[in-house]
Amino acid sequence: MRVVVIGAGLAGLIAAQQLRNSGHDVVVLDKGKSPGGRLATRRIGDATLDHGAQFFTVREPEFEHHVQQWIQAGIVREWCKGFSTQDGHPRYIGAHGMNGIAKHLAQGIDVRCNTFVFEVTRNEDTSWSTKIDDGTVYQSDALIVTCPLPQAYSLLITAHVEIPEALFQCAYDRTLGLLAVLDGESAVPAPGGIQSPDDSLQFVADNYMKGISHLPALTLHFSPAFSEQHWDDEPHALHQLLIKHAQPFLGHARIMESQVKKWRFATPRTPWPQRIWQHDSLVIAGDAMSGPKVEGAALSGLAAANAISELQN
Repeated sequence: MRVVVIGAGLAGLIAAQQLRNSGHDVVVLDKGKSPGGRLATRRIGDATLDHGAQFFTVREPEFEHHVQQWIQAGIVREWCKGFSTQDGHPRYIGAHGMNGIAKHLAQGIDVRCNTFVFEVTRNEDTSWSTKIDDGTVYQSDALIVTCPLPQAYSLLITAHVEIPEALFQCAYDRTLGLLAVLDGESAVPAPGGIQSPDDSLQFVADNYMKGISHLPALTLHFSPAFSEQHWDDEPHALHQLLIKHAQPFLGHARIMESQVKKWRFATPRTPWPQRIWQHDSLVIAGDAMSGPKVEGAALSGLAAANAISELQN
C-alpha cells in the first residue's frame, strides 16, 4: 500500500517507520528544513541547544518498548527523575539532542523536507492526491495527516470529508523561547532544569548540564500568557525583553550570543480524546490527539500506523 504522511514530527515519523517495517511504500512530506518538528536541536557556534521539547516521560508500556530500543541504540538516555523534587519518574532526553530521535526514526524512510503541501484531494476510487507547491502530485492509497490541526483543516477543506467540527476547534498555546550561549556556568541548579520559576517562564534548561552542549547554553521557554502578550512585539524589543528575563539564571556568566524562537502551535489546550481520528483511508494524528506530550505524539503515530495496516485485513 502506498501511504503519504504529512508532517515529519514524532507522530509522522514513528507512523512511517512502522508502516515501512510492515512492507508499505511510504513518503513523508514536511515544510521544515529537517525532520523532527518539536524534536528540535540547534547549533549556535560550538553550543548545542534543544529548543523544542526538553525531555519526555513514559507511562504506557507500548511507548516504553520503543524507548528501551532507543536507549539500547544510544539515541536516548535518562536525564533525571525530577527537578526541584524527585518524583521517581525518569525524564528522558536525546543523548545528543532531541532531534537525534527524529533522525534515528527517519533512517531508511523517504522524508522530503522543504516541501509545502498545497492541496489534498480525495479521488473517486477513495485514493488520495497530495499536491505540493511545485506542482508535483503524490498519489496514495492512504493518507496520514500529523501537522497541527489548524493546518490540517486548511489542507483537508478541499477533500470533501466530513470531519467533526470539534476536532478543529482545538486551540493551541504559543511559546516564546530564548536560546542563549554563555561565557561561563549558569545559575541553574542541578540537574539543569527549572520548571515554572516565575509567572513569565515555563521552563529553563541548561543544555551543558543536560550533557548535549560543549558550552554553557540556556533554553528558556516562556509561559502561554506571557508568550501571547508579547507575541507581536517588535523583534528587537522582544529579544531584549527575553534577555532581561534570563538574567536571574546567568549567575556570573554573560550572554555571548542569543536567538529568539517562536512556536506558534506549541501545546494543544484541549486534546482530542482518542489517539487518532479516522475516516476510511484518512487518519489524523499528532500530539493534539489523546495527549500533548512526546508520549502522546508517539502513541498517536503508532495508532495511525495500525489503523492503516488494518485496511488490508
